[in-house]
Amino acid sequence: MAKSKPLDLGFRLQALAWNVYVGGLGALGVERASRWGGAIVPAIAPVSSAWKTALRNIKMCFPEESDAWHRKVRHESFQELGRMTGEFPHMDNFLEQYRSGELRFEGKEIVEATLGKGAVYIGGHFTDWEVTSLCLAQTDPNCHFTYRPANNPIIDKYIVDTRAAFGLTLQAAKGKEGGMGLLRSLKQGRGIALMNDQKYNAGLAVPLFGYDCMTADGPTRLALRFKVPLIPITGRRIDGVKFVARAYDPIPLDYDNPTDEAVFAGVKRINEFMEARIREAPGQWFWSHRRWPKEAWHQAGVM
Repeated sequence: MAKSKPLDLGFRLQALAWNVYVGGLGALGVERASRWGGAIVPAIAPVSSAWKTALRNIKMCFPEESDAWHRKVRHESFQELGRMTGEFPHMDNFLEQYRSGELRFEGKEIVEATLGKGAVYIGGHFTDWEVTSLCLAQTDPNCHFTYRPANNPIIDKYIVDTRAAFGLTLQAAKGKEGGMGLLRSLKQGRGIALMNDQKYNAGLAVPLFGYDCMTADGPTRLALRFKVPLIPITGRRIDGVKFVARAYDPIPLDYDNPTDEAVFAGVKRINEFMEARIREAPGQWFWSHRRWPKEAWHQAGVM
């Protein structure tokens, strides 16, 4: 969806509840808000289908681990999601951490080397991905980010304005119009940033943890088309509300022979990269989305 839905009474009431929620979190202070969110989301998550989805995904990807380990990782994953909701009203705190050097951005020089030349940055839903976005936005202020608009236009404006306050000023809503904006940015030598770890039905079926899943090929195609580096960036929670973000060396691509085979090879390398990062900290990845088809669950014997 490229745009939020029209405003109505239901959205106004929803936005009122949202403002009370984020206002309360904002009053708590970042550490208390993070802990509160990390406690409440795992407590209410079992009523959702995402709770079962996450466990099936984890069991499928780590069949050698115990049931207790699977459930622990699920709890940690929802805890991370909750902590992010508590931390979002406090992004100014993380901006201060970045400016003071307390929030480290390893590999920052990889991003700096692309400034004015263009690059395709890809990320995943690891820990508080807003903090990782902050690091990239502060290093490359002209970077054009994609995002999925919230259905509620009032909440969507809050999210967009909060991101703009920490430097993420160029935001392209997903869809045709947003896609054209990304093309213009690349033509102008700007970097663009996209998430590349969620299901994308119009993409390519490429293995992740040994099971095919539909993966967006757009970032790889854009990097090949404009002959710019495809650079992965992720983050890791170190302790409490302390993080480290990292930019990695570009994904190898066959720029001299940009065929469909070259695109597939690039997407395959992206999934291999994502899998390696997930294995490093399984509890810090967003397991609850329907990344794999049900056929994969049946094949793995988790459904």
